[in-house]
Amino acid sequence: MASLNVGSLGEYIREQRRNAQYSLRQLAEAAGVSNPYLSQIERGLRKPSAEILQQIAKALRISAETLYVQAGILEERRGEGLELRASILADPLINEQQKQALLAVYDAFLKENAALRGTVADAEPAADTATPTDGSAT
Repeated sequence: MASLNVGSLGEYIREQRRNAQYSLRQLAEAAGVSNPYLSQIERGLRKPSAEILQQIAKALRISAETLYVQAGILEERRGEGLELRASILADPLINEQQKQALLAVYDAFLKENAALRGTVADAEPAADTATPTDGSAT
């Protein structure tokens, strides 16, 4: 499991809060935590529980998994698009509704591709590596 890096977690939360244009007090209220506690998290003085991270993620409209990775609770999974999600959420040129729309489209594509991999991809090998399934040579 990855090591806990509370300082960078707090910096990440602060950056996400600022990108969402929340004051510290507004985020604390939305996440259901006290203002001083959230301030201590952002300054790297407190280690929040997974439950608190989930509440903060929900208030910021980001995935809890992203915060778990930042906190070192989970290791980043390759191919899950965490960097893409973080980039979309951090983009100051689009609003929150647009960010959520982009993430919803991305998630829909991932689900569609996973479904295709589970059915079509197993049944049809790629054209450049195709081999006869009846045992005959080409």
